[in-house]
Amino acid sequence: MDITLNTIDKQFGQFKALDNIDLHIESGELIALLGPSGSGKTTLLRIIAGLEFADGGAVYFGGEDVVAIPLRKRQIGFVFQHYALFKHMTVRDNVSFGLRVRKGETRPDKAVIRRRADELLDLVQLSGLGDRYPHQLSGGQRQRVALARALAIEPKVLLLDEPFGALDAKVRKELRQWLRELHQKTGVTTLFVTHDQEEALELADRVVIMSGGKIAQVGSVDEVYERPASPLVFDFLGSTNRIPAKLQDDHLIVGGQQIARYNGNQTGNVTLYVRPGDLRVAGVSDPGLDVTVLNVQRTGPIVRVTVEIPPTGQRLSVEVPHLHHDVKQFVPQQTVRLRLMQFSVFAAEPDLINEGVLTPHLIGRERSRLAQ
Repeated sequence: MDITLNTIDKQFGQFKALDNIDLHIESGELIALLGPSGSGKTTLLRIIAGLEFADGGAVYFGGEDVVAIPLRKRQIGFVFQHYALFKHMTVRDNVSFGLRVRKGETRPDKAVIRRRADELLDLVQLSGLGDRYPHQLSGGQRQRVALARALAIEPKVLLLDEPFGALDAKVRKELRQWLRELHQKTGVTTLFVTHDQEEALELADRVVIMSGGKIAQVGSVDEVYERPASPLVFDFLGSTNRIPAKLQDDHLIVGGQQIARYNGNQTGNVTLYVRPGDLRVAGVSDPGLDVTVLNVQRTGPIVRVTVEIPPTGQRLSVEVPHLHHDVKQFVPQQTVRLRLMQFSVFAAEPDLINEGVLTPHLIGRERSRLAQ
C-alpha cells in the first residue's frame, strides 16, 4: 500500500505543528520520520493513522483519499512506545484482541484466531509464551507482543511511534535488527517515528528529516548522510566540526592555510562542516590542515582525539578506530596535518543558506583531491 501526503497542515493554537507537508511513500517501504522534539513527526504519524485530523491537505492510501475514513476502517497497525498491552490478558489474547473484537462475519472462529495468534508469536520469536501475562515478560518481549498484535489484523500500513524508546540501549539494538528482518518477511508499508539518528540510519529504506513542522530532507540513508541538504541536517545526523573558513581563488582557507581546492564559483566567508570520523592524518608532502594535538582518549573501539587549529585556537574532534595506523601519530602537544576526506561547505549567513545561494559541496572518500 503506497501513501501520498499532499500539502498537510496542522496547527495547535498559535503553534504550527505541520507546514505544507508533501510526501510519497512507496508500497513496502520502511520509512523513518526523524527529528528533534516538536518537529512534527508524531503529529504527522497520527494524521496518517486517523488519530488526528489535518487542518488542510489530503492523505491517500493507494490513491484513495482516506481523510473521511475512520481509524477502524483504515487497516492500520499502530505500535506505541509504552506497549499499551492489556495487563489482565495473556500474551495470546493480547495478540488476538483485534480479531476477537470484530463484528459478525468478519470475525474468524476461535480456532482460526488461536492459530493466527500462535503463528504471529512464532514470527516475533515468542513461541511458547502465549499463556504468560505481560508482567512476566521483559521489555523487549512486551514490545514484540505489541508488534504481533498490530500485525494480527493484517494491516496495510504499520505505524510505530518511538517503538524502542522505553528500552535500554542493548535491547534497542537487538530489536532494530529484528524489526528489519520482520519487515523483510511481511513486506508491510511501515513508518516509524524516532529521534535516534543511529536507529533511523540502521533501519530505514529512506529517512524523512523534519524540523519546525517542515521536511528538511528526504532520501536514502546514503543520500542524507553523505549529501546533507543543510547545516541542520548535517548537525542532526551525527557529531560535527564546524569551522569558519574562506573561499578565495578556488581554494578553501582555514586559519590562513589553503587546505583544499573548491570549484564552487563563490568567494567570501563560509562555514566548513566535517565529521570527526572524516579526518585522517595526511602524508608528509600532502596538503591539509595543521593542528596541535591536545589529548587522546580511548573509548571502546574508538579513539577520540581533541586538536586545536593555530592561530585561532578552535578545537576539533577526531575519531579513529583504535586499530587504525593513524592512532600512534596523535601525540599530545605535537603538530599533525589532517586530511579532510569528506566535507560540506555552507554559506556563513543562515539567510543565504535558506535562499539556496550556496549549496553543499562534498568530496568523495576515495576521490578526495586536496589543493597543492
